[in-house]
Amino acid sequence: MSLPSLKSRLILQTRIDATSYQDACERIVDWLSTETYGYIVAANVHVVMTGYWNPDYQKILHRSLLTTPDGMPLVWGLRLLGIKGQTRVYGPDLMLTCCAKLARLKIPIFLYGGTPSMLYKLEHNLLKRYPDLVIAGTSSPPFRPLTAEEEDQEREKIAISRAKVVMVGLGCPKQEEWMSRQQSKLNAILLGVGAAFSFHSNEVSQAPRWMMRLGLEWSYRLLAEPRRLWRRYLVTNPAFLGLFTRQLLCQWLGNKNKID
Repeated sequence: MSLPSLKSRLILQTRIDATSYQDACERIVDWLSTETYGYIVAANVHVVMTGYWNPDYQKILHRSLLTTPDGMPLVWGLRLLGIKGQTRVYGPDLMLTCCAKLARLKIPIFLYGGTPSMLYKLEHNLLKRYPDLVIAGTSSPPFRPLTAEEEDQEREKIAISRAKVVMVGLGCPKQEEWMSRQQSKLNAILLGVGAAFSFHSNEVSQAPRWMMRLGLEWSYRLLAEPRRLWRRYLVTNPAFLGLFTRQLLCQWLGNKNKID
């Protein structure tokens, strides 16, 4: 049975899809059944603003199979733009939901990103939680940019594993750029999951759920990693707020940005 068409809205210049954890996982399985390959973006304010400031990255976001509302500001944005009842589809939780479904269906996955020690702990934790999960392979690429030869070798490693879903934990914008380069060369769905590798390996603690529900996760992460994240949250977030407020005013006056 075919799945219903996605409703979407433009938030600034990025298409955000009205989906859910179950819907996203069902679409992955459906795409695999029809040999439709590509990548999925879990978008937060950082992703949207990176696209706003970088036209090449914006094109990458537009080419995704699915772009989920990973951050609460985007959830609220979708609601304000007419998609009532939209919920968050958070990359780390989407990863676990997909692992549960893929384990039941025996669809093999590949873990790409993080450090060797992180991947070791991540694989252990996933198999402990989902004993039937088929992890066909893992790879921890160098933090520096890869040479063309190295990237070919990494892609060949994934292809040889025959994994059908590649969980990618490289961080924005690196993971989306990498997925875009691989999408036509791998017979797999590439799922960008951001900090999920750090969280599910227990190397980095997640914000309490109550903070996530209130949209305060950013403050928890800023306190945990101030030197790395201060610009993202103290510069990027206010810029997003101002630009999206302007978009809402234009939307309400002109009824634009509806793309479903």
